[in-house]
Amino acid sequence: MLVKKSLHDPACFRELISRISCLTEESEAQWGKMDVSQMMRHCDLVLQIPLYKINLPEINPIFRTIGKVTKYEMKIFNNGIPRNMPTFQKLIVNFECDFKESKENLLKTMKEYLTAYDHKRLPGRHILFGSMTTEDWGFLEFKHLDHHLKQFDV
Repeated sequence: MLVKKSLHDPACFRELISRISCLTEESEAQWGKMDVSQMMRHCDLVLQIPLYKINLPEINPIFRTIGKVTKYEMKIFNNGIPRNMPTFQKLIVNFECDFKESKENLLKTMKEYLTAYDHKRLPGRHILFGSMTTEDWGFLEFKHLDHHLKQFDV
């Protein structure tokens, strides 16, 4: 069986913190349009969804079906997120961001997320992925952060 990393696993959480600490203002993307500060801001926004700080708009049934299938495919095959995948308008960061502030906010939100997990406060549903277990949240949030850290070669 494949080992699936999770944001809920203390070792995986520390791994991500360590990788984030390797980022610098000069870190260059291997693909995509965001610079390193924008990427950290984007990851911060995505983590705010299960904290009930960002509400995503309803989407049409076709996209909901694609989202559910993608979630199950990722769980079964433990594969990553495709490069340059479209995202919700609210999560697009195409404006200038301060590196230090983006990094501090991302690390703070990661800790808030862990607190929500510890207190069993994660939502049971995601607009795109449908029904969500605690394990789904940990797996998918790890995959998202891992995807963007790989984007910046850390």
